[in-house]
Amino acid sequence: MKIDKEHLNKIAHLARLEFDEKTADKMMEEMTRIITWVEKLNEVDTDGVEPLTTMSHEINVLREDEVKNHLNHERALKNAPQKDADYFRVPKVIE
Repeated sequence: MKIDKEHLNKIAHLARLEFDEKTADKMMEEMTRIITWVEKLNEVDTDGVEPLTTMSHEINVLREDEVKNHLNHERALKNAPQKDADYFRVPKVIE
């Protein structure tokens, strides 16, 4: 597949890319080479090949969720620069 100016402009818009006309020709050429290379992957026989989900043979070691004592609000607010009873006070951001 050859990338033309129309495809390039659509891709640039979606990817939020900005480039000048001089660079556009080089971009079209490079994208065409990439697409051509990827299209060659369609020639590979993948029948019977399991999909790869990870590149590592490591197994995640997960811990069980445990309920623990949490930080009470008095202690959490102890070092707050500004506080109001049970809440942190922060500068207003949105009017």
